[in-house]
Amino acid sequence: MALAWQVWLTTGLTLSTLLLLIFTRAPSDMVMMAAVLVLAMSGILTPSEAFSGFSNSGLLTVAAMFVLAGGIRASGGVDLVVNQLLRTPKSERRAIGRLMAPVMLASAFINNTPVVATMIPAVARWSKKIKVPVSSLMIPLSYASILGGTVTLIGTSTNLVVNGQYQTLTGRPGFGLFDITPLGIAVALVGMSFMMLAAPRLLPNRQGTEQAFANKKQFTFEVAVAADGPLVGKSIIEAGLRHLQRIYLAEIERRGHILTAVTSEERLEGGDRLVFVGETDAIIDVLRINGLVASEGAEPVIERNAPERRLVEVVISPECECIGQTIRDSQFRSRYGAVVLAVARGGRHIKGNLGSIELQTGDLLLLEARPSFIARQHALRDFLVINDLNEERPNHDKAPISWAILLGVIGLASFELLDMLNAALLGAGLMILTRCCSASEARRSLDLPVLITIGASLALGKGLEKSGAAEMLAQQLMTLASGDPWLLLALSYFTVMLLTELITNNAAAAIMLPIVLAMCGPLGLDPVPFTVAVMFAASASFATPLGYQTNMMVYGPGGYQFSDFLRMGAAMNLIVGVVTVLLIPLFWPLQAG
Repeated sequence: MALAWQVWLTTGLTLSTLLLLIFTRAPSDMVMMAAVLVLAMSGILTPSEAFSGFSNSGLLTVAAMFVLAGGIRASGGVDLVVNQLLRTPKSERRAIGRLMAPVMLASAFINNTPVVATMIPAVARWSKKIKVPVSSLMIPLSYASILGGTVTLIGTSTNLVVNGQYQTLTGRPGFGLFDITPLGIAVALVGMSFMMLAAPRLLPNRQGTEQAFANKKQFTFEVAVAADGPLVGKSIIEAGLRHLQRIYLAEIERRGHILTAVTSEERLEGGDRLVFVGETDAIIDVLRINGLVASEGAEPVIERNAPERRLVEVVISPECECIGQTIRDSQFRSRYGAVVLAVARGGRHIKGNLGSIELQTGDLLLLEARPSFIARQHALRDFLVINDLNEERPNHDKAPISWAILLGVIGLASFELLDMLNAALLGAGLMILTRCCSASEARRSLDLPVLITIGASLALGKGLEKSGAAEMLAQQLMTLASGDPWLLLALSYFTVMLLTELITNNAAAAIMLPIVLAMCGPLGLDPVPFTVAVMFAASASFATPLGYQTNMMVYGPGGYQFSDFLRMGAAMNLIVGVVTVLLIPLFWPLQAG
């Protein structure tokens, strides 16, 4: 009997979506929304079904948890926990263990991204203090956050999404906050033990990029506009200062104020101090320009804290539109309102003509940007902001309050006084009311592309289930495993794990869960252990820097190359996968009771 057209369309759409996510730089939220649009226009999903994912309790809980995590970070709550526990270990292995333990604890209750973003500059400084290469610590930092996210239901957005989808597809109550904790703790301890044992041998001995960016005078120099010279009143382009070969103008200091990312039309005034970026030996050529003289300021302009500009370290994300273009050809300054001061790749500062550097995924950039730059990046997603060098210090007086709110949320959900969604929403509101974070900080903490991807992924999963495509694909899995429950569990886990390395973890989980659940009914299997396998596999992304956002965040600061993640992460994937698949049947019998 021929399959219905709905099955073929949904299957083809799912495969096309996966291929686009794997082989193009198309934004995942846009790709997933396009798939939902096709499902809605074809009639496979009704309009209410197509957008039901955006009202899913799991997605709304994720949004509330983003605000909770924002409150913890803004109040310095992560610093409060970690700084008390790092101290001064006596060996590299102890340093790895001392770092991973508190990060796993924090990541069990807070979204991984703010934990890692907060820790990167702290770990870079700590590595110098204890004389351990930063490359020995950054991958353990990312892996610790991933492992910690598997310990509780709120540890990662994927767990909440899978739980919400599981409730929708099965009609069952879902998982409690600590239902997966025994398995999560066992997996986390095995992973940490392996890292302490193998990381000193498998990770490279390289210095990170903090040292490369430490002395900003190495890649900038200043000159001044002569007060009575011929350049006074001329625009930047009229003065011949815009299209220089080896350098470019970054900013102007004028009467104590900083003009950032100056435009070509900006007119020069006598006494202006001009800050150039690029090959510093080009200062001789610049001083030959009539009307420019040596700067006599006591303090370098670039070292001065100024409200008009922010110095920011960012990592180029896979979604950045400038990948494969030179800084000059990408029109970086006009596109982002920021100036590239330096570029580091593989732990090394790239010297020479900045404008001719071709940008790559994972490059670490030191930018001089306007204050609005960081707020825009929460929407644009071209960069992962890992260090705002001008960021105001958090109000540590609020740190105990933020942790008390989080513990209150956990208590309310654990004792079932409130469901997870309402407890998280209450906690998010308290974070704002107690000023652990401002309303604007709460808004910025909402990762809109992630939330859109989750909502659209749930709709695609619904399409797979409703059209019968999930049942057809489940039959293929059952055939491969010959109906053996344990082999089906292993096959489900490693299929999701492979997809997670190639596309976003939330999308991998939302697409695969309907397929996995569709095979449980005909074989009389309990869906709980298979759902847990999807949860853990979707978080097990260690082998590439592209598979998980925290891996990309540490890629530049750790001075890593792609092969470093592959060497360390492939072994980590295998060990965590084997342990998870072996332990799941001990906690949840595979056969339905």
